[in-house]
Amino acid sequence: MVASCRHRRGREARPVADRGCGEPRATQAQPAPGAGERGAAPRGGLPVAGESAGKRLYPLVSELTAAGIPVTVTCRVLKLSRQPYYRWLADPITTSEVMEAYRANALFDAHQDDPEFGHRLLADEARDAGEGMSDRTAWKIASANGWFSAFGKPKRGKNRRPGPPVHDDLCAFIDEEGRTRHVFAAEEPNELWLVDITEHKTAEGKLYCCAIKDACSGRIVGYSIDSRMQSRLAVQALENAVAMRGDAAGCIVHSDRGSQFRSRKFRRALTRHRMVGSMGRVGSSGDNAAMESFFALLQKNVLDRRSWTNREQLRIAIVTWIERTYHRRRRQARLGRLTPIEFETIMNTTVALAA
Repeated sequence: MVASCRHRRGREARPVADRGCGEPRATQAQPAPGAGERGAAPRGGLPVAGESAGKRLYPLVSELTAAGIPVTVTCRVLKLSRQPYYRWLADPITTSEVMEAYRANALFDAHQDDPEFGHRLLADEARDAGEGMSDRTAWKIASANGWFSAFGKPKRGKNRRPGPPVHDDLCAFIDEEGRTRHVFAAEEPNELWLVDITEHKTAEGKLYCCAIKDACSGRIVGYSIDSRMQSRLAVQALENAVAMRGDAAGCIVHSDRGSQFRSRKFRRALTRHRMVGSMGRVGSSGDNAAMESFFALLQKNVLDRRSWTNREQLRIAIVTWIERTYHRRRRQARLGRLTPIEFETIMNTTVALAA
């Protein structure tokens, strides 16, 4: 019995799992995969590092076998398991690997087109290209290939104290625990606009951008860019928004307590268009968090990407990103994975059909 269990020299082992003599198959423990050895497939369907390394060595095993070297000897030297090798020999490219390759190609094309996109936006672009997958699958493929967004997540400050409260904040409410909360949402367009100003340095000097966002669709309905941060910067952005949206009487325009928004010119513009002003607390950026998040995207995707030689160069880059990428390509989860332009188009069509 003992002799019958020994392996004979010079004879290849059959493509079956080795097991001890007299041991039941069900109770045989599988050895842990060694270095370069193909392990079990993960739950996500993607190959692990050991599996990829092993598959790269399988063609070498076939070449050595053709040269007369037994598979048993080659796998022992290379620290590979024979069972996965024989499975690969019968089916070198599986259906799941082909499907993953198509998905990876779609994600790679989207990443090359817009390196700032994260895995969720890459998954959206891949679905539009006909390669459906979940956000989790897109994250696994992108992480395995190093296709990360060009910008990392910023570190958030902790223990920030809010500024002194004011009484003209129309977006605030007190929750059950007595804390001040804000709602930057609207059911219809032109109900709530959010406005703020950002700045960035160039070789010529600073450039200022004032933007107004519709809280319903997230669209930037008006903006102005200038070399000086004066009240006319905010007034011009408001006039551009009204010119594009038409009659916006009764719309709430929420801002921080910057001098540009407290100026007489800006208040007269609000009165002229029959709008209602709203302001957050002093020194509390969270009171206008929706606009702060937009400017954070603008800073990561445009302002901090390179050094700018002159103001005109930066102005063109800001306008291009807002009109081409943010409005027409950047999908938002709260809009049902639609862009602001797509969301407003569907909403306007629904309203027209209902009328």
